[in-house]
Amino acid sequence: MKKNDMNRRQFLQSAALAGASLGIASGKEFLAASANTPSVSPNDRITVGMIGVGARAQQLLNEIQKIPSAEIVAVCDAYKGRVERAVERTGGRAKVSKRPEEIVADRGIDVIVIATPDHLHRSQAIAAIKAGKDVYIEKPLTYRVDDGNEIAAALKGSGRIFQVGSQGISSAIQQKAREIIKSGALGQITMVRASYNRNTPGGAWIYPIPPDASPETVDWEMFLGPAPKRPFSPERFFRWRCFWDYSGGIATDLFVHLMTTIHYIMDAKMANKGAAMAALYRWKETRDVPDTINAVLEYPEGFMVNLSGTFNNQMKEQGGFQILGTEGSLVIGGKTLTLIPENVVDDNNWIVESWPRRLEEQYYKDPKIKNVELPNTWDPKVQKGSEVWEEQGKDATLLHLENFFNSVRTRQEPVETALVGHRAAAVAHMVNESAKHNKTVLWDYKRETFKA
Repeated sequence: MKKNDMNRRQFLQSAALAGASLGIASGKEFLAASANTPSVSPNDRITVGMIGVGARAQQLLNEIQKIPSAEIVAVCDAYKGRVERAVERTGGRAKVSKRPEEIVADRGIDVIVIATPDHLHRSQAIAAIKAGKDVYIEKPLTYRVDDGNEIAAALKGSGRIFQVGSQGISSAIQQKAREIIKSGALGQITMVRASYNRNTPGGAWIYPIPPDASPETVDWEMFLGPAPKRPFSPERFFRWRCFWDYSGGIATDLFVHLMTTIHYIMDAKMANKGAAMAALYRWKETRDVPDTINAVLEYPEGFMVNLSGTFNNQMKEQGGFQILGTEGSLVIGGKTLTLIPENVVDDNNWIVESWPRRLEEQYYKDPKIKNVELPNTWDPKVQKGSEVWEEQGKDATLLHLENFFNSVRTRQEPVETALVGHRAAAVAHMVNESAKHNKTVLWDYKRETFKA
């Protein structure tokens, strides 16, 4: 990076933007909050019950405990070892619930955090809403595209705060990216590229299995829920993302994060159509979901999205996100944001040289052409270089949770509504549907599902 570019580096403080409104459009049928619902006093304790305390949920648990008003009072999981560790992390204060239904029915619990496998989300979310609980649910919101409409029906008129956990949009970096795009600094944006690549067994969800895994320590029937009945399998339980019975694979686990961000920074709603190809090349003995996917999506707002992901190489495509405009590009990678101006120079010399000499000479006598196409004739000027922002401060997960608990207290719409989560997951389902059936999938905006 050039020295003068480094002098323009700006450091973003996450905390300053943590409570900023994200301004994402919401549909009436998906609204969780209600004006008739009384607000919670800022001094009141918000009690939390956690359904599912696996690896991601343990991270959520640690972050929730940093929020002064929140207290985790109950935990539940189909594996006893996870419950033991969760209780330990709460200092023994959380009680153990044997079944999710116990947490849902507990009148002493205000908020339910759902961090279970995808195939259990719909039933657990609807049960929590109907029990009068506010809900924080890990992405993806849905296992099937139509699950979103069923959750919407339960939310309608419920007065419940319901937030989906794709935390990137609570980060200062993504808020800054949205600001730059809305300013018009990139010109006309017609292409967005996003990728998520990995190349390790753990990255491909081949997680270590605890040595005590057995029918005695795992409630297999609780895990299966509505999924097809199968004999006990530690691999399916601890590596559930590898199987269609419980997951949508790369698309629902990783592309949902990408699409939540793209919809937010581009102020877009949902792709009107998408097509994809997917294959299982390498990890064939461990899964039935693909390990490589490529997809293209079209948006009515006037741009396309390229999505790609593989578990066979860890190359990061310029930071994960590239937003390409006629006047510049934005590259988002982790906690770094880079604005790259286009500084376009047209060079038609090789074409004009094929003309008759007199016409070539006449072409370059035009001052406008001369000053655009012949760099060695330009008057001296300074071109704008790249600008870089880096985020410091709180982790996005903590910011996302703080935003949620603030909504619980104030009864204001959360930063990632059910509609936002539904549409991000719907893109993933669109990708899978296209790849499975070798067809372009169209979106029905009125019905919020695929066109028949």
